[in-house]
Amino acid sequence: MTTRVVEVAPERLDRWLAGFAERHGAVDVATEETPGGIVVSAMAADGSTAVATPFAYDPLGLVLIRRGGYAVGLAHAGAFTSSKVGTRRVQSRTAAGGWSQQRFARRRANQADELVGAVVAHARTVLLGDDESPRTGASGIPRGLVVGGDRALVGEVLDAPALRALRGLPVRELFDLPDPRRDVLETALRRGRAVRIALTETTRPATPGA
Repeated sequence: MTTRVVEVAPERLDRWLAGFAERHGAVDVATEETPGGIVVSAMAADGSTAVATPFAYDPLGLVLIRRGGYAVGLAHAGAFTSSKVGTRRVQSRTAAGGWSQQRFARRRANQADELVGAVVAHARTVLLGDDESPRTGASGIPRGLVVGGDRALVGEVLDAPALRALRGLPVRELFDLPDPRRDVLETALRRGRAVRIALTETTRPATPGA
């Protein structure tokens, strides 16, 4: 048996399950309704299993940050309604020692603080609106969050008092993403909306109809 996790677009889930049955034989299916959507558990005739867990929160907020840049976005029905992408340099670590290293470390920490502050401000505007025009209705504040990049920096951003309205929301983590750019933000939205399938299957799938 082999086990892995695959990500499937919500609109392709039925087709994927049909293919699972074709590869592994007749399938028994059970469903469970959760706040994030309907979890589908499938067991095939050859013992293979698939548990499909959606992340169906809408609107969906995205916060991506690394030391090379950031991206924040708000998506409704799978499309961005607002977003901001930018670069802001934080110097890499140095092997130098002594006083110069301490001065470098302080400068680096200040740059990281400035980066976090900028992302908090952009996230406040993109995800929550401003004090005069808070987000409401279908394009209102997120019901779920997708975060990615540097785990520590993401934590600092979400801990900011200005973003307290986002605390407690369901979160999907994508810390394997590269430096945020527009295409990376698009990828994060696609993966954030995807159904995650925990797949355990036999090494030799059954022949359809056998």
